[in-house]
Amino acid sequence: MGNRNLGILTIAVLVVLMIYMSAFTVNATEYAIKFRFKEIVTSNYEPGLHFKMPLIDNVRKFDKRLLTADTPEDKFLTSEGKILLIDFFMKWQIEDINRYYQATSADEEVAARRLGDIVKDALKGIIAKHTLQQVVQRTGFIEELRANSAASTAQLGLKLIDVRVKKINLPDEVSDSVYNRMRQDFAQQAAKLRAEGKEISASLESKADRERTEFLAEGYRQAEIIRGEGDARAADTYAKAYSRNPEFYAFFRSMQAYRESLGKDSDVMVISPDSEFFKYLKQPSGR
Repeated sequence: MGNRNLGILTIAVLVVLMIYMSAFTVNATEYAIKFRFKEIVTSNYEPGLHFKMPLIDNVRKFDKRLLTADTPEDKFLTSEGKILLIDFFMKWQIEDINRYYQATSADEEVAARRLGDIVKDALKGIIAKHTLQQVVQRTGFIEELRANSAASTAQLGLKLIDVRVKKINLPDEVSDSVYNRMRQDFAQQAAKLRAEGKEISASLESKADRERTEFLAEGYRQAEIIRGEGDARAADTYAKAYSRNPEFYAFFRSMQAYRESLGKDSDVMVISPDSEFFKYLKQPSGR
C-alpha cells in the first residue's frame, strides 16, 4: 500500500513538473523566441501564457524597451579639415527579433558595438560636410543620421531612436587657434551688428529731427497767421473807433504815450516845449 501511494505521488510530481516545464509567460515588455534543437520555431508571441514541448523546446526572452549604449571618444574631420574628438551615446531597441538573433546571436554587447560602428561611420560622413561652427551648434544632424544608417541598422534587426553628443573636444594643438578664429568671427559679427544699429539709429534720429523741424515750422506759420489776423482785427477796431470820434481817439493815444514815457526816473526826454506831444498837457482840449 505504501509503495502504491509513493508511486502515485511520484507520478503526480512528474505531471506537475511536466506542466511547469511546458508553460511559460511573455510580458508586454519582452520578445520571446522558441527553439527546437537550436532552430527557431516561433517568435511572434503576444503577451500572456504559452506552451512548449518540455525537454525539446527552449525559450529565450529579450527586452523590448529602449536600450542605451555609450561609445568611446573618436576622431572626426570637419569640412574645414579640423579634427574633433566626439563622444556620444545611442538609444535603440529591437525591431525584428529574428533578424536580431541571427545577426548578433542575441548578444546585447555585440549589437551595441556593431550599431556604434554604423552610427560612427554615418556621423563621420555628416560631419565631413559641415563646418566646426555648424557641428558645435548640432542642428539637423539627428534626422540625417537616422536616414543614413537606417538600412544598416535594419539588417541587425534594430531601430535607432536617438543619438546624443555628450561632448566635443579639439586636440590641444589646434584648440587655441580655432577658439581665436571663432572669437574673431564673433567679434566681426558683433561689429557688423553695431554698425547696422548705428546706421538705423542715425536714420531714425534724422527722421525725428526733420519731423520736429516741420512741426515747428508749421506751428510758427499758424502762429503768424493768427497773429496777423489778430493785428488786422485790432487795426480794424482802432480804425472804426477813430472814425467814430477822432478827437477822443487822439486823446486816448496821447494818454497812453504819457503813461509809457513820463514819470520814470531813469528816462531822459529831449523834446521841444511846443511839440504836439504836450498839446493835451497845455490845454485839456488839445487846441
